[in-house]
Amino acid sequence: MKKIALLIPVLALAACGQEPAPEPAPTQTPTAPATPSLPAPDKATISDLLAEACPELEPVNTAMCKRAGFGSTDVICEYGLGDDEYLRNKATLTAGDGEWVLADPENVCAAGA
Repeated sequence: MKKIALLIPVLALAACGQEPAPEPAPTQTPTAPATPSLPAPDKATISDLLAEACPELEPVNTAMCKRAGFGSTDVICEYGLGDDEYLRNKATLTAGDGEWVLADPENVCAAGA
């Protein structure tokens, strides 16, 4: 009789493991909104924009661009003009009609002169 009493809890535990697991609730995966993005601006981009907006400035020697902040559509480019290898000047680029444009060309031209 004692052996049967010991088997009952073991059988009860074994039966618990036989139940099918509940179906996991389907989760929705967040999708980013499909927005066309411009290619990252580089030295050629900032050089072309400055040459068009400020023809009196020396050509761009070196440049580095980065996003203005998390989620921002603007880009801040630091650049050096002529023989200057240091990034002494700044310009903000903003997305225009499918291309990058200078945000404030008057001040950029005045600061570089």
